[in-house]
Order: sequence, then C-alpha cells, then structure tokens
Amino acid sequence: MTYRKTLAASLFSIAGSGLLPQTHAGEGSLPILERMPEALELAFAKSAAPPHIREGVSVWLLDPAQGYYLAEQGSNGVECLVSRTAYERADFRDDIYVPLCYDAAGSATYLKVLRDVADLRISGMGPDELRAEIDSRYDDGTYSPPDKAGLSYMVAPIMRTWTLPDMNVHARPMPHLMYYAPYVSDVDIAASMSGDIRYPFIFKEGHAAQSYMIHVASPDQQEDILDENSALLASLCAYRDVLCSEAD
Repeated sequence: MTYRKTLAASLFSIAGSGLLPQTHAGEGSLPILERMPEALELAFAKSAAPPHIREGVSVWLLDPAQGYYLAEQGSNGVECLVSRTAYERADFRDDIYVPLCYDAAGSATYLKVLRDVADLRISGMGPDELRAEIDSRYDDGTYSPPDKAGLSYMVAPIMRTWTLPDMNVHARPMPHLMYYAPYVSDVDIAASMSGDIRYPFIFKEGHAAQSYMIHVASPDQQEDILDENSALLASLCAYRDVLCSEAD
C-alpha cells in the first residue's frame, strides 16, 4: 500500500460538504447505535491525538442510551471522542466512526456540539429536524465558534465516514489537522479540495461557523501512524467488519 494511492482514495469529507444530495432512511427505520467496548473506544478516541500529548487528554465515551460521559479526565485541555453521528448529512447510520480531539477552545464549542448532537439523536429527534436544530442554534447565538485560533487533531489511523472519490461511506485512513476557520471558504484562500491536497484547503462541516482549514499528514507521517497503530487497526477490524480498512 503506497501513501499516494491510499491518500488519493481516502480524502475525508468530514461529513457534510454538500456535494451530494442529503438522504436518510425513513424515520421509522432509524438504526440504533451499538455501544463499543470501553477499552477499544478509549484507544480509538486517543489515537486521534499525537502520541506526545495522548496521555494528557480527556476522553468522552458514548453510551447510546444516555449520551457521552467523561471516562477519563486529562490534564492538557485536549478532549477526544469518537463521533457516531454526522448531523449535517441528515442521515442517521450505525456505522459512522470518526475519532477526533479538540484543544480547550474547540472542546468548549465544537466538541460540545457533537455531544449535544448525540443527546438529541437519543431523545428521538429525526435527522432532518436535528440538522435544522443545530443550524438554528448557530444562527441564534446558542452555539458559536472558538474565539481564538486553535485546532482539532484527527491523526487516527482510520475513520469511517463519507469520503472521496465517490462521497460514499468508507473506512480509510487520512490523518490530518483541522485549524479553525469559521466563515472562511476556499475562495478566500484560492484553494480547492479537488486540487492538490498536499496544500491546505477549507472544509465546511454543515454550518459555515464549523469551517476548518485542513492540513493533511505527510507521506512519512501517515506511514508512521499506520505502523504505530497496527494493533489498534487489527482490534477494530476484529470488532466490526465495517472498521476493516478498505485501503489494505
């Protein structure tokens, strides 16, 4: 497996680019999320953080009946979880797994939105209603982006979500960093997700307040991440087939 082949196949959409129509199952058949084994979910969430800060992060785990709960209290201000619902897609599935971490500013804002999304889904809110509710909360000021520069770490060895090239759901690696860029667009920086992704581009995750500048890991960094997390990748694949990497 070469880095360029893997990266070309696995560019992460961060769920919600608007490139495809939003679809979802009928609300009478919405899937129920399966609870991950605690140790596996902890390791998966922490893998989104670089190794040198990993031991100091806080970790939220998902109880599909109750929402996220703080399983480990960290010391460095970074908080991590595995996101299971991409509200902006208005498509409730049971096979979405996106490990990610936020610094202190992002944990108080963007990460809180992810935890609220889980609560609203559990409460019985449908996918279209939930998307409208989150957008409304940004519009009325209930939610706001971080008030200073910062970033989200997403250097896990795999994620399962909507990806290029076909914008369908796949399990593939694409370790990267997301710098907060609320209300910034590709036009502002003369970039494009469809261009050369060795250089930064903007990704809007639903509401424009949730826009990020994406910096993809280098070839050497990606190879190191996959090698360092080989045991985790094997455990994830053994747990659910949908978490077996399609890049292998």
